[in-house]
Amino acid sequence: MSEYPVLPTGTFRPGDRVQLTGPKGRLNTITLVEGAAFGTHRGDLKHDSIIGQPEGSVVRTQAGVEYLAFRPLLSDFVLSMPRGAAIIYPKDSALIVTMGDIFPGARVVEAGVGSGALSMYLLRAIGPSGRLDSFERRPEFAQIAKANATTNFGAAPQNWDIHLGDLQEQLPIKIQNGTVDRVILDMLAPWECIESCANALAAGGLIMGYVATVTQLSRFTEDLRKSGLFAEPEAFESMVRDWHLQGLAVRPEHRMIGHTGFLVTARRLAPGTVLPVFKKSTKPEFTDEDLSVWNPDHLGERQVGDKKLRKTVRNAETAAQARQEL
Repeated sequence: MSEYPVLPTGTFRPGDRVQLTGPKGRLNTITLVEGAAFGTHRGDLKHDSIIGQPEGSVVRTQAGVEYLAFRPLLSDFVLSMPRGAAIIYPKDSALIVTMGDIFPGARVVEAGVGSGALSMYLLRAIGPSGRLDSFERRPEFAQIAKANATTNFGAAPQNWDIHLGDLQEQLPIKIQNGTVDRVILDMLAPWECIESCANALAAGGLIMGYVATVTQLSRFTEDLRKSGLFAEPEAFESMVRDWHLQGLAVRPEHRMIGHTGFLVTARRLAPGTVLPVFKKSTKPEFTDEDLSVWNPDHLGERQVGDKKLRKTVRNAETAAQARQEL
């Protein structure tokens, strides 16, 4: 399909995904099919009673139970879609798009693709005139990400390629030097790819790393400085706290999404440029013992069982196929 996927607006149509909020606030997401029904323990909700209604309408089951109907936001979708790997949360995707200055028409490189959560935000930001090249080591994760994007957009975006293999090896083969605007690294050891990413980036381009631990943050920033290829890196994180809003009982919720990851950004210097010394700083010496905690073996990596991964691939591809057949 050559046409860039356009998300639906207006009244509900067959093939649309609809998020239903029930009497107790429970959310259910369905895909509208003419003649079908969403079964509940208090009667069926006919899809035909939703089709043709505007978003934000109240629809009723045969027993008169009311549900509120909206199209799910992308943040709703990524939190409920099939996952092969841990996702980048919407709060971090928002920071990546904003602080990474992802703009329409940008050429973006992403590694690793995971379950496709960040990929979908990047595709929205770059628009049909941009290009996203994602690199993923595990073919199962690539399948899940592509299926999830197809389910969300209704078609596979034609300006997105997923390349299998290590970024460090594949980037020089797949991408011409000096042609990339932004590089986003969601990987265990992003410092291993600094030189290859610098070669791919245009002067003034931006590299961003998403890391989970302080040791990863420290090594990535130190290696960016040591490379001499980037301006001074900056690091930050975000924390989101919801608020309870009921009458005068206005207070923070007891639970919040706290630390999920650190973000590090740095700008690519022009080739041959030597970064000026803007201020004096004293760098401590590192021992071999200090350096050992930066190795991937010490950082740990969440392992996904083969059985669970096969099931997730099936669920993601089934959802994508059902969306395309409507």
